[in-house]
Amino acid sequence: MLMTFKSRAAAEILMYREHAQRILDMLGKDVDQGVITVAELPAAIARLEKEIEASRAEARAHQAEEEAARDSFDKDDDDVAPVQSVSFATRAYPLLEMMRAALKEQLPVMWGV
Repeated sequence: MLMTFKSRAAAEILMYREHAQRILDMLGKDVDQGVITVAELPAAIARLEKEIEASRAEARAHQAEEEAARDSFDKDDDDVAPVQSVSFATRAYPLLEMMRAALKEQLPVMWGV
């Protein structure tokens, strides 16, 4: 199911509920309906930035492990393409940008309304 994040400070953002839930859980918000008030935005932005950086560091470490494992296998397997996935940072970044714009404009971010 898709969710729509709204703020008059930015364009609407559509996100799958399962991906939005991780972000909203970390912010202590209900996934069905809610608001990040102007007063809550600085802490929410800091928390999301910290989580994005942690996920990027984890992805770099995971990539290094995969490359080391790939190097240890037979070179005949080079024609097998690695599995690509969308990172948490990539999924969360549009909402982070919306939150930054909302803070600048002193407007809330809402969903489920």
